[in-house]
Amino acid sequence: MNSLKPMLLTSLKSYNRSQFIKDVTAGIIVAIIALPLSIALALASGVGPEAGIFTAIVAGFVISALGGSSVQIAGPTAAFATIVAGIVAKDGMDGLVIATILAGIFLVLMGLCHFGSLIKFIPFTITTGFTSGIAVTIVIGQLKDFFGLTYPDGVKPIETTEKFRAVVENFSTINIDALIVGAVSLAVLIIAPYIFKRIPGSLIAVIIGILMVQFLPLKVSTIGNLYTINNSLPSFHLPAVSFEVVQNALPNAFTIAVLAAIESLLSCVVADGMINGKHRSDMELVAQGAGNIASALFGGIPATGAIARTAANIKNGGRTPIAGIVHSITLVIVLVVLMPYAGMIPMPTIAAILFIVAYNMCQWRTFVKLVKTAPKSDIIVLFASFILTVLFDLVVAIEIGMVLACLLFIKRMSEETHVNSWTYVDDDTPDVDERLQKLPLQIRVYEISGPLFFGAASAIEHIVVKDFTTCLVLRMRSVPALDSTAMNALVDLVEVCESKGITVVFSHVNEQPMKVMEKAGFTELVGKENFQPNISAALKRAEEVIAK
Repeated sequence: MNSLKPMLLTSLKSYNRSQFIKDVTAGIIVAIIALPLSIALALASGVGPEAGIFTAIVAGFVISALGGSSVQIAGPTAAFATIVAGIVAKDGMDGLVIATILAGIFLVLMGLCHFGSLIKFIPFTITTGFTSGIAVTIVIGQLKDFFGLTYPDGVKPIETTEKFRAVVENFSTINIDALIVGAVSLAVLIIAPYIFKRIPGSLIAVIIGILMVQFLPLKVSTIGNLYTINNSLPSFHLPAVSFEVVQNALPNAFTIAVLAAIESLLSCVVADGMINGKHRSDMELVAQGAGNIASALFGGIPATGAIARTAANIKNGGRTPIAGIVHSITLVIVLVVLMPYAGMIPMPTIAAILFIVAYNMCQWRTFVKLVKTAPKSDIIVLFASFILTVLFDLVVAIEIGMVLACLLFIKRMSEETHVNSWTYVDDDTPDVDERLQKLPLQIRVYEISGPLFFGAASAIEHIVVKDFTTCLVLRMRSVPALDSTAMNALVDLVEVCESKGITVVFSHVNEQPMKVMEKAGFTELVGKENFQPNISAALKRAEEVIAK
């Protein structure tokens, strides 16, 4: 099927030398951008700096080669930093590898089952809430390195609340040298984009940070002080697998898979708008799954489409997956040649880079706009997702956010279902419009509007018949859907009416409700002659009933 065909095969059909040069140029530039970001995101995830490079190399290559987008650039992203750090702290690297492999399998299955279009059913308020929450957790997690704080022996906070408490309790240990390096790096990151259009601000900040620490009398922790730097190529590693480990990893794997799907497809949509293209969502999910499996097996961390790097690729002329492949190959060269120098990068500079990453992903303008304009139920979901992400983790935020969103949606939909009786008047009622249809007293008409489902089935209880009623007409032209709970309520209504000698006639039953009724044997219970195409025919049938 075309939806499961890699975009690389399509792109190569009309490939030429001119586009190859543009792709190579874009790939090299994106690799330069990805280098400091990959290191920073790896450190924020609680793993060594080389793991970020491995992820960009392996997952970036696989996702570009197999992906459903012609311009997607994949690698480690800030969205995963908090959840990865939590997994590593609790289950170690083997736990992370197993969770990532399982997530990759989930993603491949989602693509093969054509779930690409189903991601849109995750509410925007949930994605905005947990994205903003992740940004806050990243900032809190980097306060220690930015201010150069020192924690007592044995204090190794894992949860965001624990990290914040540790920062507050140990703020008196602030290192002014670290603060100077961090503040200068942050200033460079903010100002650089306005001056240097082609050179990434993160690279400039890294160079300036290294120069400050090396040539000024500043005592600041560097990557080399805290981690062992390794410039060897990614190597295959298969973790020890047991049923218990897999069982414990499933919730994290599900969260990684959902997050990877959302991030990658969102990046594809943004990229489509920039190049006026069309991505293949199912193939992209398969590629994301394969990329994450490969990344985990070769020492990397979870990966997904990176919106900022994808946008940089497009702006520099990249139009085919070749650019993403060149980006990975360039990082291989950088890993071998320049990785030993990564140990010189100051930790406050890494913190400053992650502050900017957090700011760019926090969507505070969107958050504020939703608070001002969205319905109350959406605002509840937004704040719930945000607060749960900060106080607990992404797994809890997505699970409770989805449940809360569904419950509020059900409530909202149930409020849109109404059952209204036609107004009855007699000859003595004043100001009666002569155009109103006059019906025999024995006929009672109710009009139902809105979906009849389990959340609104109780609306059927509002249908009341009088002692003199002989025929009940239910007008259902405004009922688009019917479920088994509401179907059961209709069966009860018909049986009660039959016990009182009242015939029920249905008017204008739509396609989906009619299928449900036929499948349940309801049409035989009521009688097919009592299903009429419109209200005129239904009233005519009612008059025939009372005439008998």
